Order: sequence, then structure tokens, then C-alpha cells
Amino acid sequence: MKDPKGIVSFVSSGPGDPDLLTLRAVRCLQQADIVLFDDLASGPVLDQAGPQAVRIAVGKRAGRPSAKQEHVNALLVEHANAGRRVVRLKSGDSGVFGRLEEEITALRAKNIPFEIVPGVPSAMAAAAAAGLPLTRRLTARRLQFVTGADVTGGLPGDQNWAALADAHATTVVFMGQRTFPAMTIQLIAHGLPADTPALLAEAVGHPHQRFVRTTVTGLASLLASEGPSSHPALILYGPLADMS
Repeated sequence: MKDPKGIVSFVSSGPGDPDLLTLRAVRCLQQADIVLFDDLASGPVLDQAGPQAVRIAVGKRAGRPSAKQEHVNALLVEHANAGRRVVRLKSGDSGVFGRLEEEITALRAKNIPFEIVPGVPSAMAAAAAAGLPLTRRLTARRLQFVTGADVTGGLPGDQNWAALADAHATTVVFMGQRTFPAMTIQLIAHGLPADTPALLAEAVGHPHQRFVRTTVTGLASLLASEGPSSHPALILYGPLADMS
């Protein structure tokens, strides 16, 4: 007897430029019956879905009305149990700060098959668009990704500040525009030089992308005075961001 369950494909959309989608990602989108997409994974990437696909927005953005994670989990289970091919479209790479584990857990609890389609992480896309490598012999021996916000939107209180203040590491801060001024105070207190180069990368992969090259203190001052951009942004700091 044929299994009535469908399948869920967690498709990573990369930074938003459809040219950076993998062939597997495009194939999944073309074959999908249902596409549950995040705000940052919409636009031209979503246009790759076939005409039969029902598109459902389930994005979560800070300070805006957002779909609850429990609701997203329920939709995945509902449509897969109905025998549909479901694409869960996430920005960047779905395994990097994308709440992938919670959705996988919901599917496993119902014995629903799934696959994970990797994509270009936004950190890699930002560095490439800015013309930067992320590592460098002797001066950038380590690469670390960190979130700048906890579930409340505030600066996480359990950060490893010694690691984040390592001047020989390239650090990429996700969701950190609101908290970077406070983060900078801690970084400097733990030994990071105040003039450490920093890069703000906004709307990477989109026509209106923007890069601001400065220092950690300069960027902290800019964000404190202007506030966060309305566009998604990453912050990179360390020995690489001074390349021009």
C-alpha cells in the first residue's frame, strides 16, 4: 500500500538572488504543491515555483506581525499528511539560525519524511558581494557565526565574550542591528580593539544592497544614532573587513 504521506523539502534560498539557487532547490520549487515561505525568501526566488504551487507566507520579522512557530509546524504536518509535496523555503542556508530543528522535530513526531536542501549562507554571500574572503593566513584563523538577539530581541546574556573579542577571528553577527551598540561595549571590555574593522552588509543579493565599511565603534555609533535599517543586514568584523 502506498504511503499517503507527502514529503517536506527544506529548501535554502540563499541571499535572495535566484541565480544563486542550487539546481536541487529549483527542482523542488518547480515540483511543489505547497510553498511555505519566509519574508526574506520571497520575491524572485519564489517565482521559481511552478504554477500549481500554492504559496503561503509564514515569515517572522522582528517588530512585525509574524506567524507563530507552532502554526508553521502545524501547516507542514497538515499538508504533508494530505500527500502533498511541501517546500519550506528559508533564506540563506536553512540550518543557520533558521529554526530548522523545531520544524524537523515536528515532522519526526508524525513520521513524515523530509529532506534538507542546502544553500548559500548569507554570510558567504555578503563577503563575496563585498569582495572579501572570510579567512586569511596568519591574521584570520577562525570563522564564527553568532546571533545578536535572543528570543526577546535583546542581546543574549550568555555570549562567550572572550571568543567574540578574538582579534584573529572573522565574526559574523546575525540579527544584530539593534543590539550591536551594547555588544560593542562588551567586546571592547573583553579586549577587542576599538578600531577593529567592521562591515554592515544590507539586503545582500538584492538590487538595493548596501555596504558600510567602518570600525566596530563607528558602526555602533551609526546604529545607535540611526537605528536599524528596514532591510535585513549582517555585521562582519575582524581582520578582513579592512580590505577595499
